[in-house]
Amino acid sequence: MTPANASPVVTAQAHAYTNSLVAKLWNYCNVLRDNGLSTIEYVEQLSYLLFLKMADEIASDPFTEEEAKAVVPAEYDWQSLARLKGIDLEVHYRRVLEALAKNPGTTLGTIFAKSQNRITEPALLEKLVVDLIGKEDWTIQGTDLKGDAYEGLLAKGAEDTKTGAGQYFTPRALIDAMVDVMEPRPEDTITDPACGTGGFLIAAHSYIREHHMRDLSREQRLALGSGKIWGNELVTGTARLAAMNMLLHGIGDADGPSLITVGDALAEQPKRHASLVLANPPFGKKSAITVIGTDGKAEKEDISYERDDFRATTTNKQLNFLQHIMSLMEMNGRAAVVLPDNVLFEGGAGEKVRRRLLDDFDLHTILRLPTGIFYAGGVKANVLFFEKKPPRSEGANTSKLWVYDFRTAKHFTLKQHPLRRVDLDEFVAAYLPGKSRTERVESERFKAFDYDELIARDKVNLDITWMKDPALDDSDSLLPPEVIAQEIVEDLQAALSEFAAIAEALGGEVPAEVDADGIQPTGTG
Repeated sequence: MTPANASPVVTAQAHAYTNSLVAKLWNYCNVLRDNGLSTIEYVEQLSYLLFLKMADEIASDPFTEEEAKAVVPAEYDWQSLARLKGIDLEVHYRRVLEALAKNPGTTLGTIFAKSQNRITEPALLEKLVVDLIGKEDWTIQGTDLKGDAYEGLLAKGAEDTKTGAGQYFTPRALIDAMVDVMEPRPEDTITDPACGTGGFLIAAHSYIREHHMRDLSREQRLALGSGKIWGNELVTGTARLAAMNMLLHGIGDADGPSLITVGDALAEQPKRHASLVLANPPFGKKSAITVIGTDGKAEKEDISYERDDFRATTTNKQLNFLQHIMSLMEMNGRAAVVLPDNVLFEGGAGEKVRRRLLDDFDLHTILRLPTGIFYAGGVKANVLFFEKKPPRSEGANTSKLWVYDFRTAKHFTLKQHPLRRVDLDEFVAAYLPGKSRTERVESERFKAFDYDELIARDKVNLDITWMKDPALDDSDSLLPPEVIAQEIVEDLQAALSEFAAIAEALGGEVPAEVDADGIQPTGTG
């Protein structure tokens, strides 16, 4: 990430370099797709080779301490690959991946866990090693630029809806706005229990570097990248992308403990707590595991989590993640979490969780998000901002909830009209980061609601609306046809998902291409 005080010329050069590198890497991805590789498989192969090249650069640096040089054994290092060609290169590459996967608990182990060579054409592998990775210095200078290039590649990969890659990617504009209002501090311990490719963790780290680096001691700077920021991811392949993404942004050590754990975050109570939680848990309403029957067929089996720290037992994945985050926060900790609308209005377990959120926590702000900003279709979501407070002898910890409506009359699409950080400037200004919330001012989009008013609503429904879209009444305000079409698709996907959930709850069968988590081709599970 380019420093905030960089000159416009330097900033422009940095962006140009990053964009050219992304284009270069992406163009080669197109070549490999013709050879049968998906976008995610390509980025995985890129991660393996990038790690080896970076380790080689560190080992070759005369200023690197001796104990840090031998991250990768000589027989499996970058040079052992770079000197080979053709089938010899392909055979040795497979041997390297197999050997380096045997390092559990380290960054090295996370990146190479269950690794396999997907590039079966030796000439294509050789081109990737020699031309794309080998010709770049990935650690000597501009590490953040290389990290931004890698993240740019992940963003492009999120567009690959066939593989469902988009479910692991939160729009960077939204991440940046959430981080800007949460104002991460050097003393914070920061986590994301469903970190995907690590976007929130990297943005928080970048914010601290940009705003506090001059004031940090050497020990504080080292601590930033060696354990104060960590995440968890359910999917091994995605965890490797997160670990590589963080490493490229200067977070973590190649041979140090992995900052990304792999597993089901909901399976047990957190062993460690954080002062700041930033998260966008995976889309899809049901918590489920895939079970292979005796006939060889795969079926989904709904699961709930029997945890003493959960107020409500439910198979609703979103409610479970919200409860897990409540437990994950240390006292006086704060959180910003992206959650779908059903968390705000669903009865039963949903009502129990919302009552606890209002009573035991300070739920002070909700940002209602527009449709068309996520790669998973049909998603209507919000950002909940809340703080964990000590129990009160009487009364609730939430006194006033502020709701910012960024949905009504806001229309975005992923390609023609994508969400930009500047679009959220008014919300950030209204939030008043760093200032007392008593200084907030109501506006057309920003309204405050007292606790008594909230708790009296049917089922403590927090899905609060008051604005009307002028385009619905004014023919002169009609949206472009492509936006209207996209919003119709979004609404149909959301409706189909809800009907599928109802059918499943009643014991009916759901078509193979649809389940209660959504329409499968969009990868919202």
